[in-house]
Amino acid sequence: MVTQIPDPQEVAALRGLVDGFIQERLQLKLDKLKGDDDEVQAQRLSLQQAHVRETWLADAAKRVDWIQAASHLLKGIHPSARGTNLYVDAFICSDPYLVGTHSLGKQRNDDVTGNAAALDVFRLLKRPHKGQSLLSLLTQYDGAALQALSDDAEQASQWAQAFVGILAGKGGPASNTLAKQLYFPLTDDSYQLLAPLFPTALVHGVHTHLQEARFSDAAKAARTARRAKEPHAHGYCDYPGMAVRKLGGSNPQGVSQLNSERGGANYLLASVPPVWKDQGTQPPLRVTSVFDKRAVIGRDRTVYLIAKALRPFLESVADVDNNVHIRDKRAELVQAIIDRVLDIATELQCLNGGWSADPACKLSWSQKQWLDGDALEAAQAAHETQAEAIGAADSALAAPEATEWRDKVAEDFARWLNATISTDKIRMGDAEFVEWKHTFLEVLP
Repeated sequence: MVTQIPDPQEVAALRGLVDGFIQERLQLKLDKLKGDDDEVQAQRLSLQQAHVRETWLADAAKRVDWIQAASHLLKGIHPSARGTNLYVDAFICSDPYLVGTHSLGKQRNDDVTGNAAALDVFRLLKRPHKGQSLLSLLTQYDGAALQALSDDAEQASQWAQAFVGILAGKGGPASNTLAKQLYFPLTDDSYQLLAPLFPTALVHGVHTHLQEARFSDAAKAARTARRAKEPHAHGYCDYPGMAVRKLGGSNPQGVSQLNSERGGANYLLASVPPVWKDQGTQPPLRVTSVFDKRAVIGRDRTVYLIAKALRPFLESVADVDNNVHIRDKRAELVQAIIDRVLDIATELQCLNGGWSADPACKLSWSQKQWLDGDALEAAQAAHETQAEAIGAADSALAAPEATEWRDKVAEDFARWLNATISTDKIRMGDAEFVEWKHTFLEVLP
């Protein structure tokens, strides 16, 4: 309800907005009329009469029922589907960690679907005035907006109700055989049947952003500067692997107005796993332990960074009574180191079997069995070759045998970790050695 007298200047400005739009529509049609005979003159007069403000608005109030404003469309799922479309308010979801229509904020651009013969009505309702659309003002029953339609308050109210009706759904909720359906499980062994809709406002917002990133003058200038290896005020964005889905075929207007403005183009960002690039893991040769400072684990940057975080933590609590928080934090950091060590071990275990038989491999027998699945077979083959070369009868070499290597590897790890995290202020001793060994054994395959 209108509770105060509208500002005459606001009324005049909004009426000028309406009249200006109607006159633009009239001029487009008049420009198409050629000649000056009686028939053309009659057509010109008829158009002028039809585009008198109150006459045009009366017709528009009837035609607006042919279309519906929407933020989520069914036709975006399938162009031939008929069913419920939704107009969802931007504030229905405000979770900052979810990307959706609400993320668009003031950049939101609502869509419209229905009979193309009534799209001009929606264009009028979208006309902005001081940061708000005419439709938004009418939904608020703004007095100036109502009076801009007509000096007859009752007539203006009727038209406003008709125009605001563009936001309401047509009929009851309905789906279609061409729509998608998802069976969403519930806790009582039943399910909820979901019918997803196409987020047309969000899609258009993303499309606008991508177009700006790809084809704006600023983006083109930045790319040109890069090719010329010259400095530039800002960078640019690339979206590799992007695909384009065309909606509506030769009639994108049949889906929606925004789809028509995009020529039916809907960008799909690449959502595929990254291509694995082999980092070229090499066997740990010429070192006596994988935990040596120049070996694969000893020089790993991730291990280094975690150990770097663990040392100052242990120093900071050295003079504090032990408690569950300290123990949990220490266990968390140690477990992170163990996880990385096992990742590296897995990479070595994926190398071609038998690499530990290389004469340049100086690892202990226990580490060879841990990291090389074919260590025993390769060592036995090498032993036989060596024995044949010097004569089996004269050979004093013992044939390699499988041994219980897990304890020794865990001891190697515990010894290395003690040395790695010890500082002048804190020295790791036997108690820590036993703890690290036990923790490592629990997860060692």
